[in-house]
Amino acid sequence: MCVVCGCADADGAQNPTSAHGHDHGHDHRHDHDHDHDHGHGHSHGHGHDHAHTHVAVHPHSGDLHYGAGSARVSVPGMSQARAIQLETDVLGANKRLAQANRAHFEGHGTVAYNLVSSPGSGKTTLLCATIQALKARAPQLPVAVIEGDQQTSHDADRIRATGAPAIQVNTGKGCHLDAQMVADAFARLPLHDAAHAHTHRHDHATQGQAPGPAALLFIENVGNLVCPAMWDLGERAKVAILSVTEGEDKPLKYPDMFAAAQLMVLNKVDLLPHLDFDVAACIAYARRVNPGIEVLLVSAKTGTGLDAWLDWLLLQDRAAAPAKANAAPADPTEQQLRQRIAALEAQVAALQGAA
Repeated sequence: MCVVCGCADADGAQNPTSAHGHDHGHDHRHDHDHDHDHGHGHSHGHGHDHAHTHVAVHPHSGDLHYGAGSARVSVPGMSQARAIQLETDVLGANKRLAQANRAHFEGHGTVAYNLVSSPGSGKTTLLCATIQALKARAPQLPVAVIEGDQQTSHDADRIRATGAPAIQVNTGKGCHLDAQMVADAFARLPLHDAAHAHTHRHDHATQGQAPGPAALLFIENVGNLVCPAMWDLGERAKVAILSVTEGEDKPLKYPDMFAAAQLMVLNKVDLLPHLDFDVAACIAYARRVNPGIEVLLVSAKTGTGLDAWLDWLLLQDRAAAPAKANAAPADPTEQQLRQRIAALEAQVAALQGAA
């Protein structure tokens, strides 16, 4: 996991924790080198320790589960207690920054959504389609994007081509965005003044209407279904985007991400007639790790589901709002889940029939 393996503070990217993280990194290297001086004793002891504390071995298949220890991660030369302490320190510092981000966003009437997925799920394409659709639905609503990748500004350039401002954040060796990166990028977006101006217009032009955000900020995280799950950026919610080309078992393979997400967007549903993808099973797997997760079926290419997606994004007070057609109850029963899955299956059948 990136918190303890070192990529979180590569090149000092983890600004307020880089010094602290460096100290931990130095200790880690020292411990590792010290252990290696023992030669064979290290190898035997290391393997023996892992077999009994870090690793669960399946009695029949011999499969190895390195998340069986108390830290749920294994790092060579690092004890489970050390990994837990390091994770606590680094994530604690990030959490404080995320809380500051959240207060900053709220002060500007800005709702931030953290879009997470594996590479190639269609996040940027969905964002471009979303921005264009928002121009028709809410033309006065300021929208901006923070783009996260290891290298290049390709995605930010695509967003800018829609007319929306975007800041590219390249993480170098880092595998996720952190709260400091988001704070730095937000400070460079023209969303501050736009949010203030829109809030004034909103107060006078939308009296009697359902409340909505004064501005929307999309944070497109680095393509990775593991590390971004742990990092709070100050967002309103994490949105896990899963392409139907990726396989329906992803929520079980990467449970932390889907457990942290409030919404799962099944993207590229226009391809369903050409794929062997079980929508009902995918939703059931997601519910297994997160019973309250909401689900939307969307195609950025054809526009299917975009209206429901915009409804979800523009809903200001999610806790007080009534359940929507594409939203699951917070504590669904098995019967409710079956009804929801049946409804989605009917939607998929309709899509396949129209293809």
